[in-house]
Amino acid sequence: MSVRDHEIRPATVLPPPLIYAACLLGAWWMEGRLPLGFGPAGRELGWIVIALGLAGMAWALAAIWGNHTTVNPYKAANNLVTSGPFRFSRNPIYVSDWLVYVGVMLLMQTLWPLLFAPLIWGLMRYAVIAHEEAHLEAKFGAEYRAYKARVRRWV
Repeated sequence: MSVRDHEIRPATVLPPPLIYAACLLGAWWMEGRLPLGFGPAGRELGWIVIALGLAGMAWALAAIWGNHTTVNPYKAANNLVTSGPFRFSRNPIYVSDWLVYVGVMLLMQTLWPLLFAPLIWGLMRYAVIAHEEAHLEAKFGAEYRAYKARVRRWV
């Protein structure tokens, strides 16, 4: 895909929610075959972590929609969002996804989701984020490079 193509839209390979959901499903399946449970100690914490993740997503969505652009990883961004949680992370929705994922892991009471975490990280980094960043750099140029220089990818 050329730089011109990235101006049109990101070339995202997999939808991010599918990556997390597939790994949770795989973790659930593996837990049934080779249990790596850790007991109920984390259930309350799981709900708190999920709530934090959902709150982070809501904050990021409000910033995106407030800047009249899209959250869809297959559509072109209209504007570069640098406000709200985007002041602290270039990917606050994906940070929030991780919080929800860890919260669900705590509710599942198994370490299997943790073992799938490197796979999620790799898929998100190279099949999703790399394409989004190429799109943003092609579309917004120096403005995006300056933003990237001052704000970390995760936190």
